[in-house]
Amino acid sequence: MDLAQPDDTRTRILRAARELFAEQGYQRTSLRQIAERLRLTKAAILYHFPTKEHLVVDLVEPLLVDLETLLDAAGGRAPEQARWTLVEGWIDTMLRHRRSLGMLFHDINMLSHGPTFHRLMRIAMRANELVAGPNASRRDQVRAVQTIAMCSDPVVFFTDVPDEVLRADMLDGPRRLFAAPTGGTAPDPAPPATTAAAAGADGAVAVGARPGGAAAGAGAAPVPAASRRRSGRPRAMSTEQIATARRMYAAGSHSVETIAATLGVSRATVYRHLDDQ
Repeated sequence: MDLAQPDDTRTRILRAARELFAEQGYQRTSLRQIAERLRLTKAAILYHFPTKEHLVVDLVEPLLVDLETLLDAAGGRAPEQARWTLVEGWIDTMLRHRRSLGMLFHDINMLSHGPTFHRLMRIAMRANELVAGPNASRRDQVRAVQTIAMCSDPVVFFTDVPDEVLRADMLDGPRRLFAAPTGGTAPDPAPPATTAAAAGADGAVAVGARPGGAAAGAGAAPVPAASRRRSGRPRAMSTEQIATARRMYAAGSHSVETIAATLGVSRATVYRHLDDQ
């Protein structure tokens, strides 16, 4: 359903509901508030949508239909083509439904584990299978789950990044994870790594690698203990993380503990940046 085109009452209600859910969260939005925004009676809302959950189901439906269509298209291809058809198509679908995805990400409980929730889980499981490929090992299956997360979560956390820029950044993760060969729809391969754990996309050296690209091991001097990074969560957040933390907190659907876990920082770090507002 394209909410930008029709202007019938039902579509206007859906559009207003999506805007309010994005502004203040699902839990804080009432049917009466939706009615007031449209200058309608609550009874008019109830005529089309008996509960708020009915609104959510209709808002999420276009996303689910597009994902199911993508699964059908990818499933008819050879395994390697299926993987990259799914990866690229998944990212494009997530970007196309950015607003609905953000609403769903922050308020997944509003689906109440009903038919729509189970349908979403079936879509995710099928996507994981296509990315992992036939006769997949456990490690392949884990990488597939990681890939679907890479192709979904950034859409929610980087809302100010243009689609075409974010699309390229999101493809970089699966590209590195699978070191895909060139040709067809598969992305370019990741640069060869000289250690078991290569440097990350942000230039930070992962565990098992030394600055400069040399691995700690045979023929390499050990890194002095004093120069090693201390363990623990980061004490600071990026500008994007701060904005995300404040949006999640303002929505009222996430605790500080949940926000900290999502962003990979301590609760104290989250509190510090919330107090700076």
